[in-house]
Amino acid sequence: MRAGRAGARSAIDMPHDTPVALVTGSSRGIGRAVVLELARAGFDAVVNYVQREDAAKAVVQEVEALGRRAVVCQADVGCSADRTRLLDATRSAFGRIDLLVNNAAAANRTRDDILDATEKSFDAIIEANLKGPYFLTQAVARWMVEIRRSFPERRLSIVNISSISEYTPSVNRGDYCIAKAGVGMVTRLFAARLAEHSIRVNEVRPGIIATDMTAGVKEKYDRQIAGGITPIRRWGLPEDVARAVCVLAGPELEFSTAIALDVDGGFHLHRL
Repeated sequence: MRAGRAGARSAIDMPHDTPVALVTGSSRGIGRAVVLELARAGFDAVVNYVQREDAAKAVVQEVEALGRRAVVCQADVGCSADRTRLLDATRSAFGRIDLLVNNAAAANRTRDDILDATEKSFDAIIEANLKGPYFLTQAVARWMVEIRRSFPERRLSIVNISSISEYTPSVNRGDYCIAKAGVGMVTRLFAARLAEHSIRVNEVRPGIIATDMTAGVKEKYDRQIAGGITPIRRWGLPEDVARAVCVLAGPELEFSTAIALDVDGGFHLHRL
């Protein structure tokens, strides 16, 4: 489904009993795992992709096998028109949104020392990893405030996927670190703004996770994990992150907002 504008139909016009999650970058990796874990928890889903429609459709089939509904929508969150299309697809398919998971992120094409980094790379990473989530969150937040007025009982929340790069400098991908640090502030800003509407905004900080993004540096991280860079000496899995997202989106932490949940094998510990 490459969704178009949904006209005047809104969440209020289309009652729907099942909670709906919009998960960006969800055709593979962490996003796919999040969609499937949420499906197990009772969510329908919008599966977002940029290029791999076949992978996104495969995720939809997996969701349907779990007894839930899902649709696909092609959209680059760094593009304003695409963000509009993503929300229109959600409105058209389900008429509501209960959870936004800002997962989509672009990796550096090359890991350049910050003394050699280019503005082109910086702009591309910031647009995809910070500007996109910021303005998608803004648009979803406006919709959630509208939903809250008519449905005060619904559990509405936003979960941002940041990274240990939020606070850990990697001098060969400074733009990525800056973008993820910005995502941490996006979490706190929207948590502060939306608390009066009982819309929680929280964050998951993954560590070294086995995905396509880390495949190119597998040998490096294999050595570091074996050497004890994380107290729990294994790679993180997309499913580890997905379970954390479900906890943040569920009833267990309803009195918590603006928190960052570390899913990093203990990387954040300072040890002597």
